[in-house]
Amino acid sequence: MSGMEIASYLMVVVYVISFLAMSAILAREAGRPVWLFGKGGEPQALPAMLFKLAFAGAVIWPLLLGAFGNPVARDPLSAALDGPWLDVLGHLLVVVGACLAILAQRQMGVSWRIGAAEGELGPIVDSGPFAISRNPVFLGQAVLFIGLLVVLPSLVQAGLTLALLVAIRLQVAIEERVLAASLGQPYLDYRARVRRWLGTVRPGLGRPA
Repeated sequence: MSGMEIASYLMVVVYVISFLAMSAILAREAGRPVWLFGKGGEPQALPAMLFKLAFAGAVIWPLLLGAFGNPVARDPLSAALDGPWLDVLGHLLVVVGACLAILAQRQMGVSWRIGAAEGELGPIVDSGPFAISRNPVFLGQAVLFIGLLVVLPSLVQAGLTLALLVAIRLQVAIEERVLAASLGQPYLDYRARVRRWLGTVRPGLGRPA
């Protein structure tokens, strides 16, 4: 792997370690477990599995790629996204995505959780990155994976990125239902002000997606 590819991979590893460490810190601060995938009435097994696959793959696949090369002969993505400027762009996306995701995770404080379950949610966080995105952690993770795909393009990495994006979309739909049912009008008011991914809506312009 090139220097830029190694730097991007190391940033991913740093992010995964930071995510796990921050989760442990926030769980201790909140005085409760933060892993909620196995709780509540919403089935979350599929997004949980896809998240695990995506992040484990993001750590393991580049090592295999560097050690043994791409097993897919004439991988079309490797040829299409090859180039130093694309490496720079991809690395920038990896760094921005990782920083956004960690910042947003810390901003959640005692409301941080992995998954969603009725009766297990903290107060609404609507400051910092949450003032312009209802899902800045997921948004940062998506940007990180897209950046890694640009830096290390392959069909395998594309599959891992797709797995993450599908997991995010499924989990966001679940969390929106749980938040609306558990937190009621305060969450509905927040949802009316801030878009799902990025941006806000001025009063009178309709409910954001």
